[in-house]
Amino acid sequence: MNDKRPNIVFLFSDQQRYDTVSCYGQIPGAPYGLTPRIDRLAEEGVRFDLAMTCQPVCGPARACLQTGLYPAGIGCDINDRALPAGIPTIADYLRDAGYETAYVGKWHLASQNSFDPSAPDHTDYKTKPIPPERRGGWRDYWMAADVLEFTSHGYGGYVYDGEGKRVDFDGYRADFLADRAIDYIRREKRGPFCLFVSWLEPHYQNDREHCEAPRGWRERYEDFEIPGDLTDTAGDWRREMPDYLACCKSLDDNVGRIADALKEAGLYENTVIVYTSDHGCHFRTRNGEYKRSPHDASLHVPLVIRGPGFTGGKTVKRLTSLIDLPPTILEAAGIASPSSFPGHPLQTLAEEPDKPVRDEVYVQISEAGDGRAIRTETHTVCAMFEGSPEKGVLREAYVYDNIRDPHQRHNLAGMAEYADLRRELLARLEAAILREEGKRIPVLEA
Repeated sequence: MNDKRPNIVFLFSDQQRYDTVSCYGQIPGAPYGLTPRIDRLAEEGVRFDLAMTCQPVCGPARACLQTGLYPAGIGCDINDRALPAGIPTIADYLRDAGYETAYVGKWHLASQNSFDPSAPDHTDYKTKPIPPERRGGWRDYWMAADVLEFTSHGYGGYVYDGEGKRVDFDGYRADFLADRAIDYIRREKRGPFCLFVSWLEPHYQNDREHCEAPRGWRERYEDFEIPGDLTDTAGDWRREMPDYLACCKSLDDNVGRIADALKEAGLYENTVIVYTSDHGCHFRTRNGEYKRSPHDASLHVPLVIRGPGFTGGKTVKRLTSLIDLPPTILEAAGIASPSSFPGHPLQTLAEEPDKPVRDEVYVQISEAGDGRAIRTETHTVCAMFEGSPEKGVLREAYVYDNIRDPHQRHNLAGMAEYADLRRELLARLEAAILREEGKRIPVLEA
């Protein structure tokens, strides 16, 4: 076994807009220089400017990352669905190839129908230790909770270790999880490793409906500039944005601490570091909550990769999807992706930034209405199911020109003057559904 194979450290935030990472040059992040340590990774590696999630909900997005498959196809299209037994995960592939696997933070893929105790397949690990068989193959180091926002707050709470023992903490949650990641980095290992760190920040704290920033940090960001998609809207961004930005700053500090720990251990140069998020945040301006919509505020996420195969301070302006990251991780480890993976390894884009690997991102929408969407470099089209998805009829709901209307303030759905464009996009969406899900579902005009 080649011991020179790179380590992989996957740093994963929750509900983070891409424009909070300051190297993208956008408000609200850029005026504050909010994320200098992530920016440094971009300067040394590759920044992806059009990275999109394929499912803007926490659990489904995580299911995609762990399995390399679209969530709807494996029964994980909504929260509170466990990874199905028998489907290999990236951790399984890595372990079979001789990698150690370590997981820290929020899992969100162990409980099944846990809000319905009468369900025949009811299992509830939201606040309980997750048994090894429900950890998705992450076996060598485990310090996690299924639903982290149920076992902790911004300050204080608990997770469980690999033996199922409760580990309590009093400090700031993001710092505690970074401490656990650093603890693993400093340990003796038998070979290359993959460490997955899943923070909750800047996601709001469920039982308080509020982003919980480090104490005293909110005041630094109360004069934030307003992003164009939020200007003159309702929602709760006026109240939440200062705390949200402070949470993002705390994550950046911890990215720096983890990078420094890799350097101190002599591992930095031979480690692929990935920083991204599961989805964005529209602050209740597009529907009744924070994501679950086809808008860029929900879909557009930060993505920076640094390490072997991702060097030179390059910028990729082509579309990428969250579903491209599982094959990217396997490629970094020298493992061929299964033919069932719909994603593309991003090493090819890192080598040739102007040569696209995809011409659209396919998106599955759930919970705040079920739908399907595609995001091209120029347009977004989304259709929502009429009634339940089982009825199998989609109706045009959103059409945006992302060049003329970058903040997606003008919905073209149903507008006669754009009939040709709309029909072309709806046909393209119908073809994408057939390609990605193997189903012929009619997509009707508004």
